[in-house]
Amino acid sequence: MSELLNRFLRYVQIDTQSDDTSPTTPSTPGQWDLLYLLRDELNEIGALDIHLDEFGILTATIPATPGCEDAPVIALFAHVDTAREMPGRGVKPRVHYNYDGKPIRFPDNPDLVLDSADYPLLADKIGQTIVTASGATLLGGDDKAGVAVVMTAANYLLNHLEVSHGKVRLCFNPDEEIGRGTHKLDLEFLGADFAYTLDGRERGELVYETFSADRADITLKGYSIHPGKSKGKMISALRAAAKIVALLPFEGCAPETTDGRDGFIHPIELKADVVDARLHLILRDFELDGLAEKRQVVRDICAAVKEQTPGLKLDLTFKEQYRNMRYWLEKDMRPVDLVFEVYEDLGITPITNPMRGGTDGAMLTERGLPTPNIFRGSDNAHGPLEYACVEDMELSVKMVVRLIGRWGHETM
Repeated sequence: MSELLNRFLRYVQIDTQSDDTSPTTPSTPGQWDLLYLLRDELNEIGALDIHLDEFGILTATIPATPGCEDAPVIALFAHVDTAREMPGRGVKPRVHYNYDGKPIRFPDNPDLVLDSADYPLLADKIGQTIVTASGATLLGGDDKAGVAVVMTAANYLLNHLEVSHGKVRLCFNPDEEIGRGTHKLDLEFLGADFAYTLDGRERGELVYETFSADRADITLKGYSIHPGKSKGKMISALRAAAKIVALLPFEGCAPETTDGRDGFIHPIELKADVVDARLHLILRDFELDGLAEKRQVVRDICAAVKEQTPGLKLDLTFKEQYRNMRYWLEKDMRPVDLVFEVYEDLGITPITNPMRGGTDGAMLTERGLPTPNIFRGSDNAHGPLEYACVEDMELSVKMVVRLIGRWGHETM
């Protein structure tokens, strides 16, 4: 537990926010700082085949124990970047030992309160060790808790040869938060048969179904003239973009009004003036038919606004981001079934709600590497109330070690 906590505290203090406006991979230089540190630590614990490529993808090997060389090769993934919604620089982690269940306050934001009355999962953490940030930044548990879990489990496996297992491949990748986490990973080089991302939230989470996701980019071109002499001449790209946002369905089709298996259309960025406007939407649904319907909604709205605004130039493009991993995993459920077995062994109650988001595992699964997502022990990601429970992280380490051992008895 001490090793796990120390690793986590070390990692979260490195600024690794990704940037979707950057053309490079990794998208930000801070991600290299953590990747270099992890490379050195992998060398220190005795991992083999350590390789950091030009795209910031760090891989290493834990060799099979004698007699398990023919077992499937399993890969463990965790991403090094953090989200963009809150600052990631200057993280000051605060360790709350023996959490007493009372509201947690933050020195850098006195108005901020983390209360178990609002976040019921916290009520289960009384007496345990909670880590938060100071109120002005993200903590970075998404996914540095996963990074710490993978590193701690790797160190354990390398030093406890009594755990029989096949070959294990470790992979730390950049830019998951901007949907570019594994698109440059060479799967043949990785050489894994099955994989897991350590990117789930609460204790017991097991994700084998995610949203399918598209991105919509709308560019608008207007015409500017002095507003005092603009009647019949000005064409406002800003006003047209605002109309598009206003026409998007809200009830039952926005993140604020949906849950469970509902999809949504979500405008996440608008940059506009009279002449130029750029609007970025994300579309999410668990089913491809539902995603297609949402694309059509956006097309129809754009067509209507263009018709209402003579002279407006409008361009709409869609980009596929990822697809529901269920479509592939349901063909071979062994990676999921073995997790259920290990959870039962450890007394962990499975939580299998479909993920209202995506993981690197969705892209990896679509590319041919079945990759469910399992819990890392942190919650409230992407906001200042993010926290990690060290005991849950430790349970995640035990679960990974047991799972790798279970795969050692499997054959292709």
